[in-house]
Amino acid sequence: MGTVYTIDPITRLEGHGKIDIYLDDAGNVDRAFFLVPELRGFETFVEGRPAEDMPQITSRICGVCPTAHHMAATKALDALYGVEPTQTAKAVREFFYNLFMFEDHLLHFYFLGGPDFIVGPDAPKSARNILGVIDKVGLEAGKKVIEIRKRCRALMAEIGGKPIHPVLGLPGGVAKQIKEGSREELKSFASEAISFAQFTLSAFNDIVLANKAYVDLVLSDTYYLESNYMGMVDSSNRVNFYDGKIRVVNPSAAEIDKFKPADYASVIAERVEPWTYIKVPYLRKVGWKGFVGGESSGIYRVAPLARLNAAEGMATPLAQEEYERMYSILGGKPVHNTLALHWARLVEVIYAAERLAQLADAEELTSDDTRNMALNTPREGVGIVEAPRGTLIHHYESDESGVITKANLIVATVGNSAAISMGIEQAARKLIKNGVVNDGLLNMVEMAFRAYDPCLSCATHSLPGKMPMEIRLKNKSGLLINKMIRN
Repeated sequence: MGTVYTIDPITRLEGHGKIDIYLDDAGNVDRAFFLVPELRGFETFVEGRPAEDMPQITSRICGVCPTAHHMAATKALDALYGVEPTQTAKAVREFFYNLFMFEDHLLHFYFLGGPDFIVGPDAPKSARNILGVIDKVGLEAGKKVIEIRKRCRALMAEIGGKPIHPVLGLPGGVAKQIKEGSREELKSFASEAISFAQFTLSAFNDIVLANKAYVDLVLSDTYYLESNYMGMVDSSNRVNFYDGKIRVVNPSAAEIDKFKPADYASVIAERVEPWTYIKVPYLRKVGWKGFVGGESSGIYRVAPLARLNAAEGMATPLAQEEYERMYSILGGKPVHNTLALHWARLVEVIYAAERLAQLADAEELTSDDTRNMALNTPREGVGIVEAPRGTLIHHYESDESGVITKANLIVATVGNSAAISMGIEQAARKLIKNGVVNDGLLNMVEMAFRAYDPCLSCATHSLPGKMPMEIRLKNKSGLLINKMIRN
């Protein structure tokens, strides 16, 4: 019997998880599993709560991406009550949301995923963190990172009431007006955000793209998966985080579906696996073909690279330039290289900054027409936004009094769950040979999930009434001697 290596806990992500790697007698990888043992259960305990509470309740799912849940829940309430938000409400919501996307993407690049490249995948674990990043890019650059995030979160608190658990969204509108006197401050920040996004892209170019070993790693088959892709687009099929239809393309980037939020259940199906609390979604029309990639696979991916692959461009000029440059350097569209997620994330950083500049100039942003009160009898509503980690779906049903009777959440990390599991096993197989295992190799296995910026706190939820569970009993040598499964 071979050896079992466990990475527990896996690091630089939101939530708790671990990886089990099983080696055969020759010291090569037989299987590897991505296990998520935590359970949140929000879908169950929101039942019986007033629908208006959902934007606040669901923002507690995660302290890193509460704004995404708050906004998806708010849009679900629009649909539940059959009310169209005012143009001012839409502008305020989208401005607030792009502040969040800008700040969250920077958090991942500098604090979570970036250390693997800026510091190096083989660097000592004590250096693979923000302090190691600052050591590489310089103290002044580190101060810039801290200051821009501080200013961004201050604006989020001013507009949304709180930077972590916002109290902004209401069915049909927003709770607070942005005053005209704030416009110059918003425009000033947007300009600074564009400059900082350009600085970050320049650092990525100098540190990552100028390093042949890093580029070779990005383009290697260690981190490569041909899959379908999903992302929100505007009427011109350009990336949009806040509103639009959801476009799905196949591994050749040909459109295979495009749907409104209310129709998501006819496109996406979900299943469970015995080793994890995360559900595994797939494209219903293709069907479940197992953990396989390629043209016949039903697996899809979300997150920044998926959004860029699913779209036909960016809606702002600087982002469009970087979008074209990325595809040119990486060999054309679509890109299936998982580590290219880091570059795609920075394309979205500059898009978010440019979108802030556009919205800061919008006349309707400071109007007092903040809410449409023409609410109808509630019944059912679906809200979708693009979270930093990908397409986020909130689906609520209620009684006539607006009390939640059923809720379903498909969060971004769930959308990527199959791909993450496949990517970890593929990386382990490519990297671990003849029993040679060290900290650097195990970190490179972790890089297969870290590129997705997964949020396991968001991802774990329940099917009605039960969840799968597997308890495995091993001896001190790692040999599996018994297991119990609850399906």
